[in-house]
Amino acid sequence: MALETIGGLFGERFGGDAPVLALHGWGRDRRDWAPVLSATGGWAVDLPGFGASPPPPRAMGAAGYATLVEPVLAALGGPVVLAGHSFGGRVAVHLAVRQPDRVRGLVLAGVPLVRLPGARPRVSVRFRAVRVARRLRLVSAEALDRARRRYGSADYRAAEGVMRQVLVRVVTESYEQELGALACPVHLVWGEADGVVPPPVATRALTLIPAGRLTLLPGVGHDVPAEAPGALAGAIAAWLDPSPGELR
Repeated sequence: MALETIGGLFGERFGGDAPVLALHGWGRDRRDWAPVLSATGGWAVDLPGFGASPPPPRAMGAAGYATLVEPVLAALGGPVVLAGHSFGGRVAVHLAVRQPDRVRGLVLAGVPLVRLPGARPRVSVRFRAVRVARRLRLVSAEALDRARRRYGSADYRAAEGVMRQVLVRVVTESYEQELGALACPVHLVWGEADGVVPPPVATRALTLIPAGRLTLLPGVGHDVPAEAPGALAGAIAAWLDPSPGELR
């Protein structure tokens, strides 16, 4: 299929014309979902700032991204199965809460949904020292920015302009309130070997979701769409043609 525009974003339909919308992770694009959607059919879009879609007009978190993706849901019409990996899952949660009549089921993989008790972000000791010095006005804002570029994550170093500001926002977000407000059923499909968003995040998130289930995939890491496309395709397909007694 060729690259098209849908709801103001660039996207691509893989497989058949199924009511499925898939959102990719940070630094990735729609093509991540090709192995999954080739089995189920459906659309994957390039989120703003990735692939063919231009960056957002200003720095925003996952809620702002959901606003930009809402026209895609409207363009697809009837209720869809919404799937999200990592960053795309952050956006998907907001979409499902805002548009309950347009989302029949939510499939999430490797999404930083909640903060674990006692967990602290991995920050370089040197960067923490510069950050403290900035709070005390001992160094300039430019010095703090240089330290971020030097000691920040690979994602931070790769991002530029407004996308760097977006990243700074989203990495501090968690979604406890949104999870509790979900009206649709949710299937968490997680790699047991995910070292980026470990399984305890999914286990904790499951306790907050009104109607949810969790599938752990042995030997699978963070990149579930590439490592276990069949598992994601199966989770999506279950809500395209649900059997009697399945979680809806």
